[in-house]
Amino acid sequence: MATMKPWKAHGGRTLFAGAAAAVVLGSAAFPAAAADEPTTDQLMADCASGTGKCTFNNPVVKKAYLGDYHQVSDTLYNCSTSPATQGLSWSDSVGSSDSLEVSITSGGKIAGIVDLSVTAKYGHTWSTEHSDGGNLGMTVQPGEVGWISRAQVMHQVDGRWQTHYDNPHWGHYYWFWDDTITSPAPNDTDGVKSAVVVKTRPMTADEKASCGARNAKVFTSATKVEVPHQKAPGSGTGKSTPIPGDNGTAAVNEEKKEGK
Repeated sequence: MATMKPWKAHGGRTLFAGAAAAVVLGSAAFPAAAADEPTTDQLMADCASGTGKCTFNNPVVKKAYLGDYHQVSDTLYNCSTSPATQGLSWSDSVGSSDSLEVSITSGGKIAGIVDLSVTAKYGHTWSTEHSDGGNLGMTVQPGEVGWISRAQVMHQVDGRWQTHYDNPHWGHYYWFWDDTITSPAPNDTDGVKSAVVVKTRPMTADEKASCGARNAKVFTSATKVEVPHQKAPGSGTGKSTPIPGDNGTAAVNEEKKEGK
């Protein structure tokens, strides 16, 4: 056991150098626990930047489903006393996201990794964005509002991310985590078709009150009135807690080896 030797500083004060050194070394020997393990967002950022060499392994594409209806046009208000028939233009762009609803940019590195994995297994590409548009006529009754709504065919792919570092990151060369990617699918995938519909509803009291300033006319507004409600596609793998490894295999029994 090490002993602490007192020494006298200028002025006669007795100090214990060994104790001071122990305090300094102790704080350096135990780093904050938060730095010991990465978050999935940190690992995904390394995949996107190329810091980590990443693959999306064992992709499983699930059946397509119809996504949420969402407003894709301006809103038509009929403050007159007669039915109003008018054409409205519409446009829609639907992108991809992961289990935590983080956007996956079309043409980005993450999208490219997923596409490469799906193409290798299924022989077809994995699109991460779809845009569409057109013009549709509608008739809105007096005291009503109308708009165009659209639902996109969507599908999901479950898989396991693997990142490999040239040097250990958070103490390991490899990290693994499960994820589910949700993306727009081509029309008629698995027999599911995208849909464009006209919707109307009675004006609210506030909307009726605003008609006075419009001289009882028909007008349009860029303000959206539909609140999307996402249709649940069923349970996915979701995004899991990262698991470390050092030889290209997830250390699933690491907690047992450490006696936890």
